[in-house]
Amino acid sequence: MNDVNEFVLAAGDALWTWIVLPVVVVLGIYFTVRSGVVQFRLIPEMFRTLTDKTPRDAEGRPQSVSAFQAFTISAASRVGVGNIAGVGTAIAVGGPGAVFWMWLMAFVGGASSFIESSLAQLFKVRDRDGFRGGPAYYMQRGLKARWLGILFAVILIVCFPFAFSSLQANTIAASVSGVIGADAPGWLPWVVGVGVAILTALVVFGGVRRIASVTQVLVPIMALAYLLLGLVVVAFNLDRLPVVFGEIFTQAWGFNEVVGAAFGYIVLTGVKRGMFSNEAGLGSAPNAGATAAVTHPVKQGLVQTLGVYFDTFLVCSITAFIILVSVPDLANAERGIGLTQDALTSTLGSWAGVALSVIVFLLAFSSILGNYYYGESNIEFISPNRGVLTAYRALVVVAVLVGSVAAADLVWNLADGIMGLMALTNLIAIALLSGIAFRLLKDYTDQRRAGLDPVFTKARMPDVEGIAVWEDELSVTGPIDVATARHQASKHRDHLHDPEHGA
Repeated sequence: MNDVNEFVLAAGDALWTWIVLPVVVVLGIYFTVRSGVVQFRLIPEMFRTLTDKTPRDAEGRPQSVSAFQAFTISAASRVGVGNIAGVGTAIAVGGPGAVFWMWLMAFVGGASSFIESSLAQLFKVRDRDGFRGGPAYYMQRGLKARWLGILFAVILIVCFPFAFSSLQANTIAASVSGVIGADAPGWLPWVVGVGVAILTALVVFGGVRRIASVTQVLVPIMALAYLLLGLVVVAFNLDRLPVVFGEIFTQAWGFNEVVGAAFGYIVLTGVKRGMFSNEAGLGSAPNAGATAAVTHPVKQGLVQTLGVYFDTFLVCSITAFIILVSVPDLANAERGIGLTQDALTSTLGSWAGVALSVIVFLLAFSSILGNYYYGESNIEFISPNRGVLTAYRALVVVAVLVGSVAAADLVWNLADGIMGLMALTNLIAIALLSGIAFRLLKDYTDQRRAGLDPVFTKARMPDVEGIAVWEDELSVTGPIDVATARHQASKHRDHLHDPEHGA
């Protein structure tokens, strides 16, 4: 088993070092420049669009999940093991400097996240629950390459609902065992696994709307609880905060490495763990972004970019500070969740370990739900057969059970390698389609400058093929306020034919 683990680790590192990392960096910088630093310039718009009202259908019902619910589905997947165990591993392996590269890649990756989620909205399709879409859909509809969409869908299904959900379940079991300590019985992970598997089955067999209703409650609660716990730890060690910031920035460049890591390894660790956590450019979050009923594709591009910041600059950062203010000596530090757990209990006492276990359960369970939905969207892309979907749901439940008792190192390394392939496939696709995304951004900003609440229709891009929805203003905004919709439509037509608009 050790030989297999070493092979998987070496292959994954080679893929990330020589292929994925250069592509992630180059494309992130390209998207940042071409979009006019959209991930910074439109931060106020991100918060405004997060609370947009959900368009309604002819019967007055929401067309699909709301912008906020789509945000919580993606946040449920983002905010999980990567924020606690992943950050702990990054710091143990790459030292404090790895945190700097996580921050930097979150900012650069924000542009990639904007592009992929805007495209997912543009090329989404209707289904019985509202909308669905994602990279597989824009690969088929935008690139006319269904084969590439199927390849991506298969990689995502293996990566998220199976490998990553196994990790989430593994972390829940490890956290519970860690609280009990050396006296924890050997059968405990099985009991935890059965419990989590049953809860997963109760939610995932209910469809995307049930998932959305659960995540919109769980995500804010778990994030607030964890942030408060972290702030208490930082407050107890406030005198170390300037030192921690200094270590993050100086050791990012290879100076005074705690574990003797080379500069390149620090960067690689930070980028890999950062992408595992915030998923920017990975191709996962667009599956959630496509479900939202919004009036313009760019709105979910902005909301999902905000999700990257929420994940990395808030939740990942609080983990980093918990560890670095509490464990100044990282030599021979335990990797993963154990490092975070030890840091909490050393400052706050044993009760903090129990509190972390509860938070980890909420984080990991919500991630399992988010990961499951990503897989469901791609299962339906491959085959509309309901029997296939039922079988997939059952396999996800089994994966959660098995993950609770699996060897964590092998699963982590396997997930890293699969994630690299997935990111590479998605990044190539959004690079080829990025011109359309930049046109969407210009359309959005032109309308905002004209004082409009941006509304997109097919007529604004008649040359783009493969758009399945976005037929007209009324179908987008819904009939709840017909007078307003018609007024908006009139203003859009006037703006579209305005000579200064360039139409």
